[in-house]
Amino acid sequence: MTTAVESPQFIRTIEWDMMDKSKFFPLSMLSSFSVRCCLYPLTVIKTRLQVQRHDDVYKGMVDAWTKIYQGEGAAGLYRGFWVSTFQIISGAFYISTYEGVRHILTINNVNSRLKSLVAGGCASAVGQTIVVPFDVMSQHLMVLGIVLNPLGISMDPTRSRLKITLDIMKQIYIQDGVHGFYRGYVASLCTYVPNSAMWWTFYHLYQDELYAIFPSWVSHLFIQCMAGTLGGFTTTLLTNPLDIVRARLQVQRLDSMQKTFHILWTEERLRIFTKGLSARMVQSACFSFAIILGYETIKRMSVNEEYREYIRCYFQVAYQSLEFISSIPSNTLEFILASSAFLPEDLKRINSVVGDHKKHSWYIEEEEGGDNPKGVKPNK
Repeated sequence: MTTAVESPQFIRTIEWDMMDKSKFFPLSMLSSFSVRCCLYPLTVIKTRLQVQRHDDVYKGMVDAWTKIYQGEGAAGLYRGFWVSTFQIISGAFYISTYEGVRHILTINNVNSRLKSLVAGGCASAVGQTIVVPFDVMSQHLMVLGIVLNPLGISMDPTRSRLKITLDIMKQIYIQDGVHGFYRGYVASLCTYVPNSAMWWTFYHLYQDELYAIFPSWVSHLFIQCMAGTLGGFTTTLLTNPLDIVRARLQVQRLDSMQKTFHILWTEERLRIFTKGLSARMVQSACFSFAIILGYETIKRMSVNEEYREYIRCYFQVAYQSLEFISSIPSNTLEFILASSAFLPEDLKRINSVVGDHKKHSWYIEEEEGGDNPKGVKPNK
C-alpha cells in the first residue's frame, strides 16, 4: 500500500487504516454539529435567496440577514435547524464512504486525484440518499410564510415548531406519498455528487500546489484549511445553477429538472449563474474552512499510536522553524532580536529554546534597574 508522505519522516495524508475509529466517529460528529451550529444562518439565507423570484423579498445576502434578524429575531436565522441536524448521521456515512473508497483505491495504487474524485462522488451519493428527506423538510421550514408556503401550512404564531414540522411531514405525505420526501433527489445527486467529487479533487490539487509554494516549516493544517477554502470557492462557481434548480424543485414542488430550469431561465436569464452566489460563496468558504479544520484535527487526534511520531503537527513545525532560525548568521539574528519589541519572558524563552538548538547559547542583556532588554547576545 502506498501512503502520501511529505518526506521519509512525515506522513502528509492520514489514511483510513491509520485511525482509531472509536475516537474518530464521535469526534467527527461533534465537530460537524459545532460547525452546523455556527454556520447554519448562512444556509437559511442562501435558500431564501435561491427560491425567491427576482429580488422580490431580499436584495442580497446582507439585506436578507438584516431583514430576517429584524423581522424574526435570531430564531429566524435558525429555522429548520433541529431537522437539519439529522444530517450529522448522513455525515458519518459520507465520511466513512469517502475514506473507505479511498482506502480500496489506495490498495490498488490509483492516482491520488482520481481517488479523491471517485471517493468524493461515492460519498455524496450515499450521503444524499440519507439526507434528502430531512433536507426537504428543513427547506420548507426555512421559507415557510416568508417567501413561499406551497403546502398551505397554518402560520398561527401560537403553534410550536414541533407541530409545524409534523404538519409539514403530514402534508408532504398526503400530497406526494413517500416519494414527496425524495422530491428533488435526482437534482440533489446531479448537484452534490459532482460538487463533492470536484471539491475533494480541488482540495488535494490546491494542497499539492500550496505545498510547492510555501516553505516546509509552514503548518500542514494551515495549508489544508486554505486548500479546502479554495476548493469550496471553485466548486461553488461551477455548480451554482444546479443548486438553484435543486432548491426550487424541492420547495416549489415542480415536476422535473427540465421544467425548473426552463422557469428559472425565463425569470432570471443569465442571473441564474449569480443568483444567491454571494451567500453560497461565503457559506461554502466558511464551511470548507471549518470542516477541514475539524476533520484534519480529528484525524490527527485519532491516529493510531504506531503512526503518531510520523504525523507532522505544531511541534514539528516549531522544530523546523528553529532549523530555519539556526541557519541565520549570528550577527543578523542578534540585530533582528535586539530591534524587536520582545518582552523579557519572550527573550528568556528564546534563550532557552534557540540556545539548546544552536551550537552556541544566547543570553539576555538587560538595562540596569529595568525590565526592558537591550538586546540578545550570543555567548562566545
